[in-house]
Amino acid sequence: MSGPSCSCCYDVEFDERIAERDLREYRRRGPAKTTLALASALAAGDAAGLSVLDVGGGIGGLHRLLLDAGAARAVDVDASGPYLAVARREAERLGLADRTTFVHGDFVSSAATVEAADLVGLDRVVCCYPDVDALVGAAARLTRRRLGIAVPRDGRFARLAVGAVNVWQRVIRSRLRMHAHDLSRIEAAAGAAGLQLRSVAPVGFWRVLLFERSQAGG
Repeated sequence: MSGPSCSCCYDVEFDERIAERDLREYRRRGPAKTTLALASALAAGDAAGLSVLDVGGGIGGLHRLLLDAGAARAVDVDASGPYLAVARREAERLGLADRTTFVHGDFVSSAATVEAADLVGLDRVVCCYPDVDALVGAAARLTRRRLGIAVPRDGRFARLAVGAVNVWQRVIRSRLRMHAHDLSRIEAAAGAAGLQLRSVAPVGFWRVLLFERSQAGG
């Protein structure tokens, strides 16, 4: 598969140095609180035999937690090649390589080639992507059961924090920008694909949104 087609080059913004740093942090402190909360919400007590789609999986913490919880297999789609390389190496080290598939590409552009999954997760990914409708919509259409999303909280403080990050990004000449997308737009994009918002859980600066597909909706 070809590399990311998005305007921001995630291979550069999330390079090998950052990927290795995040892996060291993960091994020292374990999964981030949002990752733990997202995995718990998606598994809903029992992930046995289910399939997982981890969008922008980074070093792979979310899908590894779900595989440990009993999921049968996982697909990790990421626009950062260095992140995928680290996630693949960890999967091999932990004996999970035969249950994990890695896809390098912009998820929105690649979605047509990705199979639907029972559990779909976006852990602190939506805030890094400019087109929330396209990203959440693509993830929702590929969701068979549950979609979990970790995003910054709504409100003035969140917008100020995101704005401050973007000022720094300009100072260091980074092309990456953060986005404080409204919950209403996220909910609308998921709802258009037949998902319903079931819960919103605060996790520090973040919140974890859980959507489910109704049985009537397939």
